[in-house]
Amino acid sequence: PSTPPAAQVSCNPVEGALYAFPRITLPAKAIEAAEKAGKSPDLYYCLQLLDATGIVVVPGSGFGQAPGTFHFRTTILPPPEKMQQVTSE
Repeated sequence: PSTPPAAQVSCNPVEGALYAFPRITLPAKAIEAAEKAGKSPDLYYCLQLLDATGIVVVPGSGFGQAPGTFHFRTTILPPPEKMQQVTSE
């Protein structure tokens, strides 16, 4: 499997939601590779991440991200033994 492009990842703290929406800053070569493959850079990153690690995230381009920015959405779930506590708060 190929490795995902090197990216800087930043994210606001997750407060009560099940989703995080980290911003990824991709190097120019990764953006060029995505364009060459006919994919948006965030989709390209998500597919490379899945292929290399098995981690599934959803490209942010489907959620109305600002032009020129790239994100992905990921689900944050507590361990099963904490689920009751989390859902009752």
